[in-house]
Amino acid sequence: MEAKKIVDFIRGTFGENEAFIPLHAPYFGRNEKKYVLDTIDSTFVSSVGSYVNRFEEMMTEITGAEFAIATVNGTTALHLALVLAGVKHGEEVITQPLTFVATANAISHAGGVPVFVDVDRNTMGMSPLALEQFLETNCIVSDKGECINRISGRRIAACLPMHTFGFPLEIKDIVNLCRKYNIVVVEDAAESLGSYIGDSHTGILGEIGVFSFNGNKTVTCGGGGAIVTNNKAIAQRAKHLSTTAKVPHAWEFVHDDVAFNYRMPNLNAALACAQLEQLGEFLENKRNLAHIYKSFFEKSDIVFFEEKEGTKANYWLNTLIFKDKAAQLDFLETSNAGKVMTRPIWRLMNKLPMYSHCMTGDLTNALWLEERVVNIPSSVRKNKLKK
Repeated sequence: MEAKKIVDFIRGTFGENEAFIPLHAPYFGRNEKKYVLDTIDSTFVSSVGSYVNRFEEMMTEITGAEFAIATVNGTTALHLALVLAGVKHGEEVITQPLTFVATANAISHAGGVPVFVDVDRNTMGMSPLALEQFLETNCIVSDKGECINRISGRRIAACLPMHTFGFPLEIKDIVNLCRKYNIVVVEDAAESLGSYIGDSHTGILGEIGVFSFNGNKTVTCGGGGAIVTNNKAIAQRAKHLSTTAKVPHAWEFVHDDVAFNYRMPNLNAALACAQLEQLGEFLENKRNLAHIYKSFFEKSDIVFFEEKEGTKANYWLNTLIFKDKAAQLDFLETSNAGKVMTRPIWRLMNKLPMYSHCMTGDLTNALWLEERVVNIPSSVRKNKLKK
């Protein structure tokens, strides 16, 4: 299929008269201004305010997690989650090379060292088989019950898989495997708000889950993140460490740990609450768009990426898989020249200079996807929302 034909179809789907079709623009159409103005009128615009608490309550209702802790963005949520998981300086965290750089950066922020294992082609997320092969080949469980990488001599403290573009990966298999090796699973669900494995929302199957509310996400508050967990002790410590470890007191400033100023401001939380109220409608709108794309590409040599059976994706970013690198590049050049924003999948983390030294497994699938995947415009279509 010619690249220009695809570009014309995307323009027709979003409105031919639009000068520029973004990849994923936010939509603000209900209570966003009302709630933000409410925080201004209340003067509680920082990390103390009713909307922060409401946001956390809404996140527990949506995900089914027992606890949710609001943070300033997804990267801080990832960093704090890894600290809560017990990652210490020089210890290793297994993750996937095909991910946004924040995943690997958070490991470094926590003092950890990333180790990269391959992904599955049908989920774009960490492969349980690749993880199992890496662990069986390179790792042992010590007498202390710690998973040790025999090659590096380091403890493997955590595993950090990511639900790529909102498509759920085989998280249950990963959790079961990590349990055998006493590895804590932190679920990077940053892109998957509204995605499910069976009846379980992403983010709640590992020990700790993390979400992002960046400007390009399905639900946004400009910046913002959330940690979810079913572990009360972890939740309490997350709240404590995200608020500078301040011991409650009417006037004294007492802090009992080296901690972080990661609490989400009330201004952002107000925006997030208004957005979360529309989550169901957003997801339905995006699923309809995915169906339109699927129908268009059915008889072409381009694969429209779909959710795996037994899962439900939020279709945050609709995804195409081209036959080779040349076809991928041709479409990227044609679409962007035509003012239709498209993007390739990320460059593999082990190819970036700061992570080029990290240990890797066989990355055959990640390399294959890197040369073929393109994201196409996936915004909520305003003219299809309910009035």
